[in-house]
Amino acid sequence: MRPNILVIAGHDPSGGAGIHADIEAIQSTGGFASTLITALTVQNSRKVSSFQLTPLELLEQQADALLADYEFQAVKIGMTGSVATVEWIARLLARLPGVPVVLDPVLAAESGGSLAQGDLNEALMDRVAPQATVLTPNLPEAGQLSGETGVAEAGAALTRRCGRAVLVTGTHDDTDQVANHRVQGEHHRQGEWPRLPEVYHGSGCSLASAIASLLARGLPLEDAVGDAQAWLHRTLQHAWQPGGGQFVPDRSLTP
Repeated sequence: MRPNILVIAGHDPSGGAGIHADIEAIQSTGGFASTLITALTVQNSRKVSSFQLTPLELLEQQADALLADYEFQAVKIGMTGSVATVEWIARLLARLPGVPVVLDPVLAAESGGSLAQGDLNEALMDRVAPQATVLTPNLPEAGQLSGETGVAEAGAALTRRCGRAVLVTGTHDDTDQVANHRVQGEHHRQGEWPRLPEVYHGSGCSLASAIASLLARGLPLEDAVGDAQAWLHRTLQHAWQPGGGQFVPDRSLTP
């Protein structure tokens, strides 16, 4: 039996990121994805133009229908879009006690377009992050949430604030190796991966969803994070370019 993972994220019509990436990543890593789509975006492989939030009343009805039928073994949260949606997600998580939660605090697209209304930082850190098992921000997101500029420093600041594990990905650093830093309390572990030559669309979504899927299958956090990172690197090595912009990971690969 595949474990059920509840995905709360936005939709990317280009298929590179968002819900599309989440479903593919979860499928490839042994899980089954159910989805609550927080927003519809206007974007392609080059840029984000705009987005429109899903009414909270509709999200509430969808969530009620799913929770009446399914048991979930993990939750993955991506684009939230607004403070009101964050508040609603916090209430929803309270209905799923003990379920692992992976929070990928999506604030902007890889191309730089904003995917947030208002100031989400405080709401995410105060309402959702303390209920998460692990946060998976990239370096710009970690910097916005923590006020720190370095990968290790941002991760340490975030884990001090919310008391949860944090995996900061170093894809935006200007280094030969991509250094990802996992911080939890006083424990700090760094993993390095050869930097690949292209710019990729949906790598953060894919990583967070793979971690959620592996946690749902019963892996300990350290193993889930390690296996998901190794899987993601393989998908990026086999990435392809569906349009004229960023490359998309080959999420059909299995761990």
